[in-house]
Formats: sequence, C-alpha cells, structure tokens
Amino acid sequence: MGDVYYTILQEGRDEFTISRSRFICRSAPVSTEEEALTYIDRIRKEHWDANHNVWAYVLGSQKERYSDDGEPKGTAGIPALEVIRKEGLRDALVVVTRYFGGIKLGAGGLTRAYAQGAKIALQAGKIIERRPFSLCSVTVEYALAGRLKREFSSRNYILKDTIYLDQVTLIVLVPPEQQEPLNAIVAEVTAGKGVLAAKGEEYLDFWQEGTQVLAIDN
Repeated sequence: MGDVYYTILQEGRDEFTISRSRFICRSAPVSTEEEALTYIDRIRKEHWDANHNVWAYVLGSQKERYSDDGEPKGTAGIPALEVIRKEGLRDALVVVTRYFGGIKLGAGGLTRAYAQGAKIALQAGKIIERRPFSLCSVTVEYALAGRLKREFSSRNYILKDTIYLDQVTLIVLVPPEQQEPLNAIVAEVTAGKGVLAAKGEEYLDFWQEGTQVLAIDN
C-alpha cells in the first residue's frame, strides 16, 4: 500500500512586480521527467523574450532538479526548489518567468523574489493531500445490498459504483486500516455469504478548506 503525500491539483498561474521586474509564476502537477521538461519548454517558447525562465521540480520522494536560467548561482532555482521541499510536495513543478525592469534586486532580493514566485505559483495550483485507499468489490444478494450501503455510509466508506447482475456488486473504497473491519461487516451482514475481493488500491485527493477536509471527485 502506498503512503500519504502532498502535491498540487492543477496548473496554476499568478504574478507580481518588484522594482519594475515582472515575475510570472506557474505551477503544474507532473509525474515524469519528460512531462516536466515538456512543460518547461512550453513556457520558454511562450516567453521567449523574457530575461529568465527559472524552474524547479520534485518527482516522487527523491528526484529533484532546478535551473537558475542565467540568474546568479543560488539565487533562483534553489529558492524555488526549497519552497517545494518546505511544502513537502511530490510530483510538482514551478516555473518563474522574469522580465527585468531595469533595477537590480541583488542576491537577497532575487532569492526572496523567486521564493515568493514559487509559493504563489503553488498556491494557485492548489496544494492537496493524496491518500491511498483499498479498492474492494462486495457481491451479495439483492436483499442485502441496501443494508450494506447503509453500513458503508455510516463508516464514511466511499461507494464508487454499484453493478446489478444476477447479484449486486458494490465497489467500495476504504482506508487501508479499515480493511479488516470491512471483512467483518460483510461477514456479519451477509451471514458469511457475501463475496469480498480486493481489487488493488486507488488514490483520492483532499484539500483543507478552513477546518473541513474535502474529498475531490476524481
């Protein structure tokens, strides 16, 4: 079973200006290096006339890459990467495009600007929590399907699908730690006649909105 991790939901865009330099900040979810490099190349082509297209990304839990793209070493790509690290994200990319406004920011100013750019880019992409769930099928007689659905609902299991054939098959998602309780529920409700099968795992996305954690419809 996989582990819980954080990433971003979608492509995000925001921008700001410091001392007449315009910073256009983008983020995107990426799952492969090819996908990341393709996205970076697209932004470079879109902003071919920019002074810098600084980028950083993290793939999985270990692979990290960044580029200062002509800015003084250590003032751009690394600050952007550090923001991704600080948020604890995986499979996330940021690109911060700079149009120089004629006023130098200095090393400290650049570091703060690119860190700010990465932060607002990730916020625009919506940081989410991705949690693994066990995917199971439960096949029962028609007369028992309604009771099982009520039991699942009371425990906040996620009913993904219902298939009606000679019997009813409920496709349900449960947190990994609820696998054994699910077995017990099916056995009790069906008097041991229900057929429960593991179908692997599936990730669901959640984000924090105030104090309420909301599941995102995948």
